[in-house]
Amino acid sequence: MGTQHPTIDDSELGTLTRAESTLDDGQTVTHDWFAGTLASSDQEIELVIDGSSSEQVERLVPRTRAIVAELDSIRRRASDAIITRFSDGEPTPAELDDGFNDLVLDTIEATVETTVLHFTDSCGQHFPEGFWPAVQLDETNSILEVSVES
Repeated sequence: MGTQHPTIDDSELGTLTRAESTLDDGQTVTHDWFAGTLASSDQEIELVIDGSSSEQVERLVPRTRAIVAELDSIRRRASDAIITRFSDGEPTPAELDDGFNDLVLDTIEATVETTVLHFTDSCGQHFPEGFWPAVQLDETNSILEVSVES
């Protein structure tokens, strides 16, 4: 992360900085999003907020805060939706509980249109290696879509 870009220090979300990557040849690429890390009770969750300026990102901060404030409930609804979407039949309560325990929320990605929650299958029993489920939320935190990315 470079120091030539402004940072956003938020009391709930932590420090968000303009994301940069260093290529193999040493060149630095500056991305059109800010990134940070949210400390959860048992892990760290990456925050990615769309915007190339602090002003653009600050418009999405309140929505991201609202998701973080309801994260336990939203995470449960999202994992239930993933297990339900990719089950052959109606999942049992035990299967939903297993999914909640096995699907780890890695990243919250906020854009103007949606927020996407990216998960990892921690046990490898729900999705093949190299595939991970994602859940799109609308502005009211209702689930719009459940998908698998690779």
